[in-house]
Amino acid sequence: MRASQLNRGVDFVRDAGREAGKLWWRFFDWLAVVEWRQLYLTWLFVGVFFVLVNTPEAGFWYIFVSLAVKVLAGGKRKAELLAKEATLQANVATLERSLAEARMAALQAQVEPHFLFNTLALIGQLIETDPPEAARVHAHLIDYLRSALPQLRARDGGTLGKQVELSRAYLAIMQARMKERLAVRFEVPDFLGSAPFPPTMLQTLIENAIKHGLEPKIAGGTVTVRAYVVQADLHVQVCDDGVGIDTHAGDGVGLANIRERLQLLYGTQAELSIAMPPGGGACATIRLPYRMMKEAP
Repeated sequence: MRASQLNRGVDFVRDAGREAGKLWWRFFDWLAVVEWRQLYLTWLFVGVFFVLVNTPEAGFWYIFVSLAVKVLAGGKRKAELLAKEATLQANVATLERSLAEARMAALQAQVEPHFLFNTLALIGQLIETDPPEAARVHAHLIDYLRSALPQLRARDGGTLGKQVELSRAYLAIMQARMKERLAVRFEVPDFLGSAPFPPTMLQTLIENAIKHGLEPKIAGGTVTVRAYVVQADLHVQVCDDGVGIDTHAGDGVGLANIRERLQLLYGTQAELSIAMPPGGGACATIRLPYRMMKEAP
């Protein structure tokens, strides 16, 4: 019985010591970061309190100990706490950046597979009816894949010139499918070719223009790709003279993908806007910060 009581007593003392140690380190950390003005106020309140309870010596020792700790070790402990907080913030920023990169990779990987399947089917048909045209479409497909695959794997984005090159190969294939129903015009100055521009966005806008604007129109029409700079912003625009769109309707998967990627990459500095010109059709414009050339890694 006495042994069990002794053990309980030992446990109580150990737990009390542990809690006292925690309280001391909390007090120590508070002293390290508290401003002197606030510390003076606590000394005043503590001193008045212990005078009122007739134990001024306790108030004196509190002031003496806290002053000694603040002067002798407070600066070092404050630096340690600030360094720990900075490390935690850096770790959080790294995790957030990694998450954003993972989301970006997932969004960028959402490539429409039907285009590839339809092109292969078209080549198969042309082999039977027009072998020279089948060879030309096959060559365009090779050019497209040669340009597209490295960009899909790239981690550092792309340039507008690369996106235009990819779009030309894509549109050449679409012209083989739609024949005279599809005309193409590029109005992209050469000096903008080196401007950074996210992969696949331009092609997504072109696909959207053909699918929703020109394919439903019996006579087809023209897709125009423009790029220009206004102040510090690069504007990349895809217009068609097709059946137009409902600007009040929600975005499809492709446009929603672009908006989310722009948000991840540029925040409020970039946007995708859709407009219906007075002459009919639709214009989709990506606006983002312009840089003269792609920065070296």
